[in-house]
Amino acid sequence: MASFGAKLQTNAAEIERALEVLLAPGPLSGPGAPPARLVAAMRHGTLNGGKRLRPFLLRETAALCGTARELSLAAGVAVELVHCYSLIHDDLPAMDDDDLRRGRPTVHKAFDEATAILAGDALLTLAFGHMGEHGAADPALRARLVVELAAGAGSGGMVGGQMRDIEGETTRLDETGIARMQAMKTGALIRAAIRMGAILGGAGTDALGHLTAYAEAAGRAFQLADDLLDVTASPDAVGKATGKDAALGKQTLVARLGIDAARRHLGDIVHDAITALTPFGPEADTLREAARYFATRES
Repeated sequence: MASFGAKLQTNAAEIERALEVLLAPGPLSGPGAPPARLVAAMRHGTLNGGKRLRPFLLRETAALCGTARELSLAAGVAVELVHCYSLIHDDLPAMDDDDLRRGRPTVHKAFDEATAILAGDALLTLAFGHMGEHGAADPALRARLVVELAAGAGSGGMVGGQMRDIEGETTRLDETGIARMQAMKTGALIRAAIRMGAILGGAGTDALGHLTAYAEAAGRAFQLADDLLDVTASPDAVGKATGKDAALGKQTLVARLGIDAARRHLGDIVHDAITALTPFGPEADTLREAARYFATRES
């Protein structure tokens, strides 16, 4: 049986290949041909990097629910396109103002701010077009997947969480407020990915509920681990600037609790995620390993 690391690498390679094919002038054409500079910026912000964790979670959840991995590839690609768009926009000077992403210049540094905005817009649009056309054989199922992705990515999810994060730079949040902000900013897309996998796999109401509980805990674990890395890791290790949260006045649980208490809290969250998978038995071991990986990753 393949190790967790091997499974992660296999998925990343499959998603990379699919993105490589999709992000080309032919597939990107509409009424007109896409400008070469726009295509280049989209590719710069999407290819050659990233662990592809969100599509991994989607595809592993779909497999747990009995769906062949090749049938979840398009949905995984759509989720990754949304994630990459969000990174391009998050890196902009008006947002987090980052110069490096995955060890390379961010899109607005490699191109310019306007091109970065448009590249993000194009990736987001492409995600829903790809999902609507290729997400599942059943049109009704494709519609459910589109709605789930929109909910996770939109104003009540990732985008709304980014807004709450910006507001938190000038308005103090309590621990509940920080948790709510992070559940939207980071957790909502992870939640959407796992729920999409469950929906694609035909999960029943009870199974979807357990997987949603797992997803919400996994999202919290991912964000808390990310905040810890911002404080403890080197820029070379994570491929981007660190220490940014404190410099920007970002409110995090690490800043509120301290490093040691935050690490203990992270352990509790991972336990919650693993416990939520109890009804699935050993078939869910890869998802359990994913939650542990979130807590121990170094980049």
